[in-house]
Formats: sequence, structure tokens, C-alpha cells
Amino acid sequence: MDRRRFTALAAGTLASAALPMARAQDWPSRPIKVLQGFAAGGNADTIARLVGTEMAKGLGQPFVVEAVVGAGGTLASAAVARAAPDGHTLLLATGGHAVAGALYQKLPYQTVDGFQMVSTITFFPFLVVTTAESRYRSLAEVLAAARQQPSAISYGTAGVGSTHHLVGELMAKMAGVQMLHVPYRGDSASLTSLMAGDIPMIIAPPTAVLGNLKAGKLRALAVTGSRRWGGMPEVPTVAEQGVAGFEVTSWAGWMLPAGTPMPIVERLHAETQKALQVPAVKARLEEMGGEARGSTPQEMVAMVAAEVQKWTQVVTDARIPRL
Repeated sequence: MDRRRFTALAAGTLASAALPMARAQDWPSRPIKVLQGFAAGGNADTIARLVGTEMAKGLGQPFVVEAVVGAGGTLASAAVARAAPDGHTLLLATGGHAVAGALYQKLPYQTVDGFQMVSTITFFPFLVVTTAESRYRSLAEVLAAARQQPSAISYGTAGVGSTHHLVGELMAKMAGVQMLHVPYRGDSASLTSLMAGDIPMIIAPPTAVLGNLKAGKLRALAVTGSRRWGGMPEVPTVAEQGVAGFEVTSWAGWMLPAGTPMPIVERLHAETQKALQVPAVKARLEEMGGEARGSTPQEMVAMVAAEVQKWTQVVTDARIPRL
């Protein structure tokens, strides 16, 4: 190769390598679009707006949150996976992202490798809830009844293949009982059915049931986390009621399209950690039943991969048809 051609190629290589750095230095040059896959005003939407508003102060550009609803959050994930990796399109992913990776046979993206993880934001448990008039005073009583009458005890959730559903399947498996799953179209529908007396209990995130719990209309039988929830410390965990080792918490966190320059990832990560230390942000996340907890990108990758593996096993054991 002659000297002139070598010099030209070398210059081209250096220029190409410099492009991501140049984009990172100019970032953000416009508002950051945040996609989330669930109803506006719901848990994911509220988290994205809460944390995004705080992060915008340090980044100098607003976070514009958009709900791309459908297919268990996979439509929003797919849109972000195919977006330009320039740091201007962000996914507010939840535990449902890993569930989808276990449940769907074909997705237009790779659940882990199709994204650049940034940081987790919050972790929150589910609650097993019944009505205030129910004869069941604890989850232990429910499980005892299920052992005496297999499949006679039913529970409602936000739908087939939801994280709530898989929580119920895992709980039944680990407790050695059979329970009947009754799917609904969202938490509101399952709550309405519970209040009407159609089903004896539901599994739901705290935000869906807190109002009725505080009003005395519902009774929490168990919390699914590894320890009691600070918002209702009197409610025992599932593990405390005879299901040793049971622990499920859902989560929310930021993801970017794969290939996003690392300087952008690092800046978003730093701003996320700053936002999670703001007392008002931490307090609001706690009010929603969660715990403000960030992570490194590498820790988030490992967590999501482990979640996909765990839920894949639950789907297989419960013989839930893959979509």
C-alpha cells in the first residue's frame, strides 16, 4: 500500500472513530424522548416523568414521555431498539421486559443484547390482596385451603403472561399447591372483580391497591419481596408464611438502543444517580411502594439476563403457552 493511500485510510478511520465522541459532546441537542409501554398515568409513566423531570435539570433538555401501549410493553421496547443510538430516545423498562423475553417466542429485538443498559431506578414488590370482608386473614390460610381443594382457590391478575401472573405461578409451584389463574385486562379490571366478590384475591403492585387498602376496603395478605415493605410493615412476606425462599420484586430502569456512545451512557448514568438522591424523588418512589436504587450498566445487564432465565423456567413449569 503506498504512503498516500495509507494516510487517507488512516485519516478516515480516525474520523469515523471521532464521530461518536463528537455526537456525545453535542448531546443532548434536543429533548429526550422517553418511551414506556403501559397506560399513561400508570406506574411506569409516573416513574419516567418523576425521574426524567429531575434529570432534565442537569442535562438542560426536557424529557418527553410517550406511552406506546400494547403487547406487554414490547411495542415500546421494539421502537427504542430500532431508534438511532444517539441518546435522544430512552426506554423506561420494567420487570415486564424480562417477562416478555421469557414469554414471547419471537421478538423484533434481543431482550438483553438489543439494548444498552444505563441504570435501574426503583424496585418494588407485589401485594397479595383480598377484601376486608374475606374469611382469609393471611396467605398461609389461603395456601392451606388450596392444599385441601386443588384449583378451587383462584387469583386475579392484570393478564396472561403479566409479571403478576408469573408471580402467582411461581408462588403456587414453590408452595406445592394448585391455584386457578383468572386473567383480566389490567389492574383496574382485576380490582373491580375482587371488589365485586367474583374472585377471592388478586396480585397487584402497591400503586393499584393502596387507596383501597388505606380506606379499609381491602386487606393485604402478603408482600412478595424478600423483606416486609416499609409502607405496610405489618404485612408479612410470602416467605414468612411457609413458602421458604420465595422473593419477587419488579423493577424499572433506563435502557438505550445498542451502540449508544459510552460518554452518553455515562452521563445519563451519573444524572440518574443524582436524581435518585433527591429527597422528593426518593419519597415519591417510596409512596408508590418502591425503593430508589440505581445500578451500574453491567449490574443491570446481569440482572435482566437472570430475570429472563428465571421467568423462562416458570413459563415452562406452568405450561404457559408462549406467544
